[in-house]
Amino acid sequence: MTYRRWDQQAKGVKRPASDRRPAAAAGPVNTTNEGKIMFAVTTITGRVGGVLADTLLATGHKVRAVVRDEAKGTPWLAKGCEVAVADLADSGPLAAALSGVEGAFLLLPPVYDAEPGFPEVLPRIAVIREALHRALPPKVVVLSTIGADAAQPNLLNVLRLLEEALADLPVAVTFLRAAWFMENAGWDLASARDRGVIDSYLQPLDRKLAMIATADVGRTAAELLLEDWSGHRVIELEAQHRVSPDQVAAAFAKALGREVEARLVPRERWEAIFREQGMRHPEMRMRMLDGFNEGWIDFRDPDAQRRKGRIGIGRGDCEDRRRGQAVGLDLLARSPKSGQKSLTV
Repeated sequence: MTYRRWDQQAKGVKRPASDRRPAAAAGPVNTTNEGKIMFAVTTITGRVGGVLADTLLATGHKVRAVVRDEAKGTPWLAKGCEVAVADLADSGPLAAALSGVEGAFLLLPPVYDAEPGFPEVLPRIAVIREALHRALPPKVVVLSTIGADAAQPNLLNVLRLLEEALADLPVAVTFLRAAWFMENAGWDLASARDRGVIDSYLQPLDRKLAMIATADVGRTAAELLLEDWSGHRVIELEAQHRVSPDQVAAAFAKALGREVEARLVPRERWEAIFREQGMRHPEMRMRMLDGFNEGWIDFRDPDAQRRKGRIGIGRGDCEDRRRGQAVGLDLLARSPKSGQKSLTV
């Protein structure tokens, strides 16, 4: 398959020095360069997108890094990626960034404090839809979430809206529904370290939930892009073993070398706590937590395929045992920085 050379100034694409050809080479050329397949990766500066891109590069594939700010693409340019500048404010640059590739990965930036109906997010979904319909990459992997199929109003409905918006996309599409991110536990690090307590909104404390590490999400997304399939499919992704808040506390205890216990936060206190944290619309987040606690947010699509991650919390079966205590110690190194937010997908 051949594609016309990108006009780097007009399209906002930079190529690594090793890929640049003289202007005399204008005309139909293969952007995959020496037979290598090119994939476009959005949100490449995040945990999931970064692991995905590194996985593709490690297997000898070409990557087009789609970034909002050209400066953020510099490290990826150094790794040999093309860099395209685009965001969810304009479908034109995004469509250009997604054109001429074998596959694309897309992720809707997380929504933390949403009004019912998601009026502030719908324009971004419309940009993604329009860009994909214009670019029509042969394969698309879209990061979705556990609970995207839940009918009850809650924070995760926004990804159901994204899935519905892409339902008529005439290319192969995988909706990768990821479980609750293990890295969310990083918000409890300070409390666990300083007070020996983690406050849990997930309850009861011994109830095991589907979780996944972001590294496993990125690796799985890369594997999916390298597969061949037709039509639209749903892939559900969780770790080998489900985890309870009590087990998260035990993992912290082992990693920190001190006693740590999980403490239930009564539901009647949630709204006041969330508003004190600055939320204007806590209801959707509260209903999301209700969904996990009551069981109506879970993997329950009978037609979905299922994949398992390699990383666990507090078990000896993690991918690299030399790192110690599975994700327990890893969370200490990768806990959210001050001012960052981390909920489920």
